[in-house]
Parts: sequence; structure tokens; C-alpha cells
Amino acid sequence: MNRLAFIIIATVMAGFSAGAASAADAAAGQAKAQMCVACHGADGNSTNAGFPSLAGQVPGYIAGQLGAFKSGKRVNPVMQGMAQLSPTDMADIDAWYASQVITPRSIDEDQLALAREGETLYRAGTAELAIPACMACHGPAGRGMPSSYPRVAGQWPEYLESQLLAFKSGDRVGKIMGPIAHRLSTQQIHALSLYMSALQ
Repeated sequence: MNRLAFIIIATVMAGFSAGAASAADAAAGQAKAQMCVACHGADGNSTNAGFPSLAGQVPGYIAGQLGAFKSGKRVNPVMQGMAQLSPTDMADIDAWYASQVITPRSIDEDQLALAREGETLYRAGTAELAIPACMACHGPAGRGMPSSYPRVAGQWPEYLESQLLAFKSGDRVGKIMGPIAHRLSTQQIHALSLYMSALQ
């Protein structure tokens, strides 16, 4: 087993343990998430490609990202305002968004060829660049795996692309995604983002 595969498996197992250990209140999370509505939508379906949709996200992922913003591990001027949230608040907000349904996205006919390029990377990776299939962590349908691997299906393609480019440049740090994104070309990232967004 290669080192990357071992890291992926170990992180997935840790995520399942963390998810199983947490109990949260989605109803309380709905009330606490009112501060998030302007950017992420009332039910977690963002209407602006600059802000990610949070509906249907895998349990535990949003709480983990809120914790990263609070600690400064992940930096975003808008999200730094979430530093006031307690771990209970984060878990409740996480539960609320995980319980919502994300709005599916589609691909325009003139983008199908590009999306097929993304499909190949998503489902098979590329041995030439030592990149594993994306679905190994994000699932065949792009629904993610609790709590470390987010849902990508239904997400804004522009947001997915911006995050992959941030991993590529080092503006966003990730032990797994950093090296993978670094090896992808901007064209591959564009194609992959388009394909992932339309998964259902």
C-alpha cells in the first residue's frame, strides 16, 4: 500500500470515529445559522457562485471547517467572524446543513466534452501524474465521506475551481489536496470542477 493510500484510509477512519462520537441539534443549528443566510442561503443553497452551498454536506465537515477558521488554520476575512462560535454551536450548524437537500446542477451541452475530461480524472485519476481517482475520497456520486472529505456534487463549479486553485498555489493548505492540486493543470482543474458540480 502506498503512503498516499494509507493517509487517505487513516483519515477516513478517524473521520468516521469523530462523526459517530458527536451528537448535535439540527433545530438549534437552524437558528444559529441565521448569520450564514446572506452568503449561503436560507437552506444552505447559495445563490452566488462566490459562496459555497452547504446543504447536504457530509456530517462533521462543516464543523471541522468552522473550527479551522476559528483557530486560524484556514483563513478567510469573512469567516474569521465565526470565531465566536462554540464547539456546540459548530456541531449544531453542521447538523442543520447536513440535513438539508442540495439543489442539483447540470452541464450545458457545449460543456459536455470538457466535463468528460473531468470525468476521467474523477473516476480514474492519472498514473502519469500519480494522482488517484477523486472518487476514492469523495465517493462515486460526489457525496463525500464523513467527516474529512466533503460533498462536491451540486456545488458551484466556480467555487470548486477556486478551492482547487487555492490548494495548487498553496493559499489553502491540505496534506492530501495540496500535492494533488499542485500536479493538476489549470485546464484539468476547470474540467474536473465542472464535472464534479453536476454529480448527483
